[in-house]
Amino acid sequence: MSDQSVTEKKYGIAVIANDKIADWLLPFLESYLASNAATPLYLIPYDDNVALTRRAADVYGVQFVTPDSAELDALAAKLYPLFPGHRRRLRKFLSLALPLDEVLYIDVDTLLFRDVRELFGLIESQKADFVMASSSEEYVYNKKQANYDFLRDARLFNDGFFLTSNHVLSLRDFYETIAKDEKIFHSVRKRGMLFAQPLTNFIVHRRGLKVASLRECVETASDESFYKAEGITFQPDGPLDPVGNRIFFAHWAGATSLPSRRVFDAAWLQYAKQANARMNK
Repeated sequence: MSDQSVTEKKYGIAVIANDKIADWLLPFLESYLASNAATPLYLIPYDDNVALTRRAADVYGVQFVTPDSAELDALAAKLYPLFPGHRRRLRKFLSLALPLDEVLYIDVDTLLFRDVRELFGLIESQKADFVMASSSEEYVYNKKQANYDFLRDARLFNDGFFLTSNHVLSLRDFYETIAKDEKIFHSVRKRGMLFAQPLTNFIVHRRGLKVASLRECVETASDESFYKAEGITFQPDGPLDPVGNRIFFAHWAGATSLPSRRVFDAAWLQYAKQANARMNK
């Protein structure tokens, strides 16, 4: 791939947020500003409770975008009719509607530690169709997964971080796959207040996309990102896992309280303090 063709590509990071999770959003934005300000960040509203979220977007110089969510919201209502608030989690898939050649979607209960620009280009280079950071064996499918050939050996992933392109995975893929295979999806999906993650996995697996991890695609990258990780060391350029591979981000997946005393928490607390000062200037 020539240098000219690389510069013509459009890459970006996407998140969804609202004011209810501002305690997570603001430290994330502070970590983005410190490590990734050179890459455009698109902030998609989770719902209409976004007065503070809009102001944060202005303060941090990120793009507050409102892609048309009507068709996706209709799909969410069809799949999860009893959970109107939680089904908005599917709005993360609006990241696939952004005018980008590759998009890196990240949940906002996250801190970024390293420049992610070296991750872009993986889809075009055909190293993968979908890049994940961590597996998720327990929170995707139930035992009926084994009844379907396309799921039997599928690679299950946490969808709080993924890199892909709408050239290989689009919103239309979601609509068409569910129109055809909704019964299979409901048969195999894991229950227990899980919404976006089983669906992301199902669409990726049904479409036969090539799933790869960060470690497999990027030299010396780590697949570690869990906030409860152990054996982490911090260097001037960012944290390292126990074998010395570079950790790009930390994700507080499943956390029931704000950070306090774990290995990545000091960084979160510092970014939270800086964000509070920035927002109150």
